[in-house]
Amino acid sequence: MMSKFAGAEDFVPLRPVEFQVLLSLSHGPRHGYRIIQDAEERGEGRAVPGLATLYRALRRLEAKKLIRQWTDPSPEDERRRPYELSELGREVARLESRRLASQLRSAEEAALLGEGAPR
Repeated sequence: MMSKFAGAEDFVPLRPVEFQVLLSLSHGPRHGYRIIQDAEERGEGRAVPGLATLYRALRRLEAKKLIRQWTDPSPEDERRRPYELSELGREVARLESRRLASQLRSAEEAALLGEGAPR
């Protein structure tokens, strides 16, 4: 996978919780609880992260410069710290999405999905 950001490929594959965070933030700035709500709305069931797991992931992603704190000019709740994707974070999310799509295509070709899948 080629990327316009040198070293972006080094972040892939992502942990599932990290991908969920980047996926949620691709829609705009969000605080932690809203990221969890996004995962629930996508119907990810057991894959929805708990708060402790989520906040550890947020710290890791921020340290890697994939996300950053967003400064809202008019915060609705000062206790909530919203985050946004960095340009590097958006590129890493694209690379991870392509990687997952490739795996899905391979699973489809192996007849592992759908009603026709062997049991």
